Amino acid sequence: MFRDRQEAAEGLVRRLSHLRGRDPLILAIPRGGVPMGRLIADELEGELDVVLVRKIGAPGNPEYAIGAVGEQGRVQLEPAADHYPESAISREIETQQALIEERRRRYTPVRAPIDPAGRIVVVVDDGSATGATMATALASLRPRHPARLIAAMGAAPPETVARLERLADEVVCLLAPANFGAVGQFFADFGQVSDDEVIRLLGTEHG
Repeated sequence: MFRDRQEAAEGLVRRLSHLRGRDPLILAIPRGGVPMGRLIADELEGELDVVLVRKIGAPGNPEYAIGAVGEQGRVQLEPAADHYPESAISREIETQQALIEERRRRYTPVRAPIDPAGRIVVVVDDGSATGATMATALASLRPRHPARLIAAMGAAPPETVARLERLADEVVCLLAPANFGAVGQFFADFGQVSDDEVIRLLGTEHG
């Protein structure tokens, strides 16, 4: 178990130390991935931005993820989505795309998203249960031609790691136990990260 997201980020820095000095682009998945991404970007002397992805909740049960949608409109549906009406899923996708647009306006209001083309890109999250969100992030970035695409997270089940290995050039996952329940079970402190905290971490000058 990790003490908190900072300890998980420090573990990822050690696994990614070979990227120091190579100007990696650290793309954090909000909101929990952003404090980790800030620390990783600072330690590896890279740049930090967010990759905006939202889970698609099941109609009537929004906490149950049946897919995810990315900033460029890339939609990744899980097999469970077949059990729900297409019209309801379409409405949920539109809702989440609107939230993505609103978040981009709030998070980086004075600049465009950083271009990943030709860069070593590390996509960071605190953890990944089904892998839907991370998979959508990776799938949305691949057509933008990063030189190398790495997925990095604190915890995920083995089947999720295997799924992500098909989408990324490298997967760095610190904990991958077979008895995986939820990401939060691996963090003693798993407090929510606010939008204000995300904005502060993205806007602060470091270096």
